[in-house]
Amino acid sequence: MTHTAPRIILATLNARYIHASLGLRYLLANLDRHGGAGLRAQTVLREYTISRAPQEVVADLITTLGAASGEVQIIGFGVYIWNVTQTLEVIRLLKAARPDARLVLGGPEVSHEVDQQPITQLADHVITGWGDVSFAKLCRALLDGPQPLMKVISGEQPALTEIALPYTEYSDADLAHRLLYVEASRGCPFKCEFCLSSLDKTAWGFELDRVLLALDGLYRRGARNFKFVDRTFNLKMDHSVRILQFFLDRLPAADAPQSEPLSLHFEVIPDHLPERLRTMLAQFPPGVLQLEVGVQSFNPTVQHTISRRQDNTATEANLRWLLDHSHAHLHADLIFGLPGETLQSFADGFDRLLALDPHEIQLGILKRLRGTPIARHTEAHGMVYATEPPYTVQHTAVVDAATLQRFARFARYWDLLANSGRFAHTLVLLLQHMPQASAFWRFMALSDWLWQHLDATHKLTPEVLVDALFEHLSAHMPPDTVRQALLADYMASGARANPKTLQGLLPRQAPASPRSARTLALRQDRHRQASLV
Repeated sequence: MTHTAPRIILATLNARYIHASLGLRYLLANLDRHGGAGLRAQTVLREYTISRAPQEVVADLITTLGAASGEVQIIGFGVYIWNVTQTLEVIRLLKAARPDARLVLGGPEVSHEVDQQPITQLADHVITGWGDVSFAKLCRALLDGPQPLMKVISGEQPALTEIALPYTEYSDADLAHRLLYVEASRGCPFKCEFCLSSLDKTAWGFELDRVLLALDGLYRRGARNFKFVDRTFNLKMDHSVRILQFFLDRLPAADAPQSEPLSLHFEVIPDHLPERLRTMLAQFPPGVLQLEVGVQSFNPTVQHTISRRQDNTATEANLRWLLDHSHAHLHADLIFGLPGETLQSFADGFDRLLALDPHEIQLGILKRLRGTPIARHTEAHGMVYATEPPYTVQHTAVVDAATLQRFARFARYWDLLANSGRFAHTLVLLLQHMPQASAFWRFMALSDWLWQHLDATHKLTPEVLVDALFEHLSAHMPPDTVRQALLADYMASGARANPKTLQGLLPRQAPASPRSARTLALRQDRHRQASLV
């Protein structure tokens, strides 16, 4: 029987358009294999963003479903910490408009504490954990019977050889305009208690020949932006080396016609960088490799508390080697608010990391992800978390609420001034020549001053920041020195307005290159979105 409307819709709300859902594409690719022939042909994918009005999302889904026909129709939603609030509103509206549709939820946000969530109460079924096999089987049962007896279904974890790879589900538009999420492994052997991967018993690797064949297919279709979601890319050295060699073999020759540049993003363990891996990394030219390094904390007591194994000396040495001997763009993460971490101990770790001079330091605040073992420290360490997503820690036994709010402003201003790359010369003045001994406390003084004078952390233009930085810094050092640093930074950034501080100093400039501006925005978005997962 031919259906004019789909029987199954797979939907999610992504953080940004640039992100394409890997999880939903896995479900699509495995429908026929695990649910029986014909399911994939009756299924469509619908991706939205969290900025889209829920009413618009529901209207589009209803249009896609078509008029109610008496046949079972299923909508599966991927639910994550960053979209659960908006998805809940979508489901409320959808239930009122089309109560006949069967709503199935899956994803990390609904895989734990299921009975405590309003969104799971509205759903017809919830799949916890892995959904590659279980979603297909559930769809077949809902469409053809026998009807499932359980609302909450524990996801079946098959051998990775039984899972069809999803990469042919990326469209040509995805390849042209979006980040492509790929993986060579799942799971993680480490037990860092703030991370959901701590629940895994180990890491499982896909058959690498199969992965490389799929990556080659994407590359031949024109894909050039690959973000590996493996939690521990450099854990299994044979696999890491082969993947890097695969991409080295596809780098264009120096005299080849210019084409879309290759961009690779990997998450690496900071204290594990054997010589074989160093040899491979050193061969990549500038602009290709983006390495995300989860340092999180340099405090040994805190590391022990959260079951994190990290050799801090090796971490420093490896970061220093990467910065000195590779062209990789290095993005290092720190988390504030971990059990037992004071503001001063965090400041010491920040200064230790900053002294290595990574390209970006991403500052996050601890979130209590549902299901993570970090919850076991709640009473002993006085951990109080927000009750709404993203469940950010509000205060601890050693950090009060005002200090956490103060740090949140620090992190925001750090993104605007340091991670943006717009104020490189000015930051040297701030972090090396202000009176305080510690770079962290120098920036904290600036952060406090900016908040007091601007009363805002968002919607701040480069011009507002230039004038504010001049006012603050010129109170501590010669104004001409500050102005020249700001002038160099402003001109290099490509901004085209005329801040008060620089009036009369800016030369006539040609319009900014749309391509270069887009490249900077995409690079910053790739790194900044890491804090969402």
